[in-house]
Amino acid sequence: MPRMVKCAKLGRELEGLDRPPVPGELGKKIFENISKEAWEMWKKQSTLLINHYGLALADPQAQKFLRDEMEKFLFEEMVVMPEGWSPEGAGSSDAKGGGGAKGGGSAKK
Repeated sequence: MPRMVKCAKLGRELEGLDRPPVPGELGKKIFENISKEAWEMWKKQSTLLINHYGLALADPQAQKFLRDEMEKFLFEEMVVMPEGWSPEGAGSSDAKGGGGAKGGGSAKK
């Protein structure tokens, strides 16, 4: 039978992680209070942050940034998306990849 936790992120009883995902006290806190489902959500969020900011994971400052963001994401209610980020396929005219002017915005005279 899987180990169940009262997930701090999702607010309900869900299947817990098999082992602490990171070393130290934070790993223990995550193991005891975060579900597998919420951890998978964090992995997607961390990928978004790494790609958006072009983080080099060998850089200690990038590691600290991700660790801080992980704590915020998992244990604080409000998650702020990176500045300038928009969901893939959102199609707003000022977003990367969106916009109506691309490929022939105005007719030549």
